[in-house]
Amino acid sequence: MDTFYRDLGLKIKKIREKTGLSQDALAQKLGISRVAVSQIESGARKISAEEIVMLAEIFNIQTDVLLDITKDIKIIFEKSAKKQAKKQEIRISVPQRNLQKFKEVLIYILEKIGSKPNVGETVLYKLLYFMDFNFYEKYEEQLIGATYIKNKYGPTPKEFVKIIEEMEGKDLVKVKDSYFKYPQTKYLPLRKSDLTQLKAHEKEVIDDVLNTLSNMNASEISEYSHNDVPWKTTEDGDIIQYEAVFYRTSPYSVRNYNEESI
Repeated sequence: MDTFYRDLGLKIKKIREKTGLSQDALAQKLGISRVAVSQIESGARKISAEEIVMLAEIFNIQTDVLLDITKDIKIIFEKSAKKQAKKQEIRISVPQRNLQKFKEVLIYILEKIGSKPNVGETVLYKLLYFMDFNFYEKYEEQLIGATYIKNKYGPTPKEFVKIIEEMEGKDLVKVKDSYFKYPQTKYLPLRKSDLTQLKAHEKEVIDDVLNTLSNMNASEISEYSHNDVPWKTTEDGDIIQYEAVFYRTSPYSVRNYNEESI
């Protein structure tokens, strides 16, 4: 195996995972099969010049940065839209107030249900999605306001990996576990949540989602998310738009539109 293509494939895999794309989603954007993406990431298939250009556009980086296997790609938070990203960085735009809210909501979730054997990273992704989208449907404003990508297994919060990196060791601990012989990544809180960061109606929506969905395992909650209109109306690999919640149907809709029309 050519060591360059092996190392390049590993770099592509790392960037794909950090940006929240599944192999299926990346395959669709490239116009190739998922197997071909898997082969590229393992170094078993050489990547064409055209595919290099397409990948650079998908990941929003320059081709020379992608091809430089000696440099890692950093994902950092953009605090000002006017700042220019460096060549080797992918910027994720998260307002500072939303970032802190994300952290406190996550700690609150982990305090409540983090120790449940079914609650791993995949379940957390879907719980956060329903909290964010339910809140937006009810109040037409953001709770966390994370960016969710449509992946094969359901909505994935794009900011999650970077936020976990900031929190690990001081706010929470990451644990590698298994659930019914399947590998599982769990997170356990190292501190109490700051409830002053959560308003009463925000906590109400969070608790409602936890009470309704937190007993589902990864497969169940992923399948459940696949029938929600925002997910169904989004192309694989694209950002799920919050406005789609206003077209939800039962049992996903959390807003009583009939009362509002009286």
